[in-house]
Amino acid sequence: MAEIAADSAAAPPQDGIPPRERMLAMAGLSLAMTMAVLDGAIVNVALPVLAKDLSVKPADAIFVVNAYQVAVTASLLPFASLGDIFGFRRVYLPGLAVFVGASLCCALAPTLSLLIAARIVQGLGAAAIMSVNIGFVRFIYPHRIIGQGVANVALVVAVASAAGPTVAAAILSVADWPWLFLVNVPVGLLALTVASRTLPATPESRRPFDAVSALLNALTFGLLIIGIDRLGDPDGVRVGTAEIAAALVFGTVFVRRQIRLPAPLLPVDLLRIRAFALSMATSVCAFSAQMASYVALPFYFQDVLHLSSTQTGFLLTPWPIAVAVMAPISGRLADRYPPGLLGGAGLAVLALGLALVAALPAEASVIDIVWRLTLCGLGFGLFQSPNNRVIVTSAPRERSGGASGMQSTARLTGQSLGAALVAVLFGLTHGLGPARAVTLSLSCAVMLAAIGACASVLRRQQKG
Repeated sequence: MAEIAADSAAAPPQDGIPPRERMLAMAGLSLAMTMAVLDGAIVNVALPVLAKDLSVKPADAIFVVNAYQVAVTASLLPFASLGDIFGFRRVYLPGLAVFVGASLCCALAPTLSLLIAARIVQGLGAAAIMSVNIGFVRFIYPHRIIGQGVANVALVVAVASAAGPTVAAAILSVADWPWLFLVNVPVGLLALTVASRTLPATPESRRPFDAVSALLNALTFGLLIIGIDRLGDPDGVRVGTAEIAAALVFGTVFVRRQIRLPAPLLPVDLLRIRAFALSMATSVCAFSAQMASYVALPFYFQDVLHLSSTQTGFLLTPWPIAVAVMAPISGRLADRYPPGLLGGAGLAVLALGLALVAALPAEASVIDIVWRLTLCGLGFGLFQSPNNRVIVTSAPRERSGGASGMQSTARLTGQSLGAALVAVLFGLTHGLGPARAVTLSLSCAVMLAAIGACASVLRRQQKG
């Protein structure tokens, strides 16, 4: 643990680290990122069982998911700012240690209140991990192959985001719900050991931390996510709307404050870079489309095809497998061809795949579903690595932490919007049957992917 408390002041300028250290550093990053991203979705499948074991209402059990999501989203940018100030290691390593400890507390929690509290702490640890992961890539890989590094991170994030139901189904088929959290402990300790020995020191700015901006950030994103989640409940629409309105007010104050600062916590100055801003828009659209699909499809599989939750989890597996196959390929392509065109082509393929899924017959076979979801995964895998490469390379090197935080914030915001969109559509089509709601949700996902494709193509080719 001494490695966590004491880091070198700053790293001298260098073009990546040696190949062996690079491989180990990426292994440590990948293990931690897998856990942090996976835990945002892995609990969903277990909510009915969890509610029964803790003797609470299903609606109350949903806070186990929301607490983690809100904690991550509200603290990503403050941790990214701390990474730029004190160096990435001093944010990442303590965050990973907190995540592991909180995972153990989640598994041992005897009541819903304690479980939610542990999930909030776990979310803070996950935010510290996510906030600087893309930033680290810039110091681990030589510039000439940075696309491969970004592809590796994109592969981990995309597969972990999509594989939540599959992994949960596999664990719950052989163990109780606490093991969804217990598996993080040995994996997290291994990741902490490897990362503490191999992750490079990064430059420090030592500028003051803006606590007021951090508070405004937490209020803006926290109220926004809570309000969006509440829109899915017909009885909570009024309160949810008020929370979103309050988020907009705090957000306006927040943005105006950031504009006046030389190094803002919310890097609005980076949004003046055309490629960076379009990459953010592309990311939000793509992850909204992905999450809308992943929320809607289980209803089709279970309510229309009458499959079990375990079968549903495994039936969604072709998507992350296709991402795993395509992401490394797209990373190499992004080092040679315009990332904007690659990302646009990927989202166009995703839109086509989603349109074909929306057109599934009422009694679709497994093969009908598998090849369509595989096409979606190939498109999503082609999009993500080039998009993240632009995010990394379009921001100044000394702002890598802020760029990394924005990338994760765009992903989480997109996922929240996608889930809320499905909830609203299911509410509006109540009484028409799940098939109708699923078709509408997937149609909206197609439009989001198409908009993202257009935003991606609009980016100018960036050098290097």
